[in-house]
Amino acid sequence: MVKYCGYLIRNEWLFQRGVELGYPRPVTVEDEMDIILLAARNLRGHTGVYRYTKLRRVKTPKGIKFWCIAFASNDPHERLPATAPSEEKYLALKEALQKKGPPQWYQTS
Repeated sequence: MVKYCGYLIRNEWLFQRGVELGYPRPVTVEDEMDIILLAARNLRGHTGVYRYTKLRRVKTPKGIKFWCIAFASNDPHERLPATAPSEEKYLALKEALQKKGPPQWYQTS
């Protein structure tokens, strides 16, 4: 089972960020994916984590699916570290997302 260490993000948060960046609200499924990818790319770039993170789909222990900006993975094919990042690497993203703790591990969806 592949796991990722990162921060969860709801679709609605990404859609709102897209609107703030000037993109229209999504109408089709393709629009939704475009906004999600563009907003996540912007967030990762703005917070300086783009080079060492990936956007992945994960689920919580309760089975709820979210997007995750992942810093680490237990899958060597992902080319991410296998251990959680240091605070200096995730602090800007943590603040932008208004999260309280360090990144957590989640199962792929």
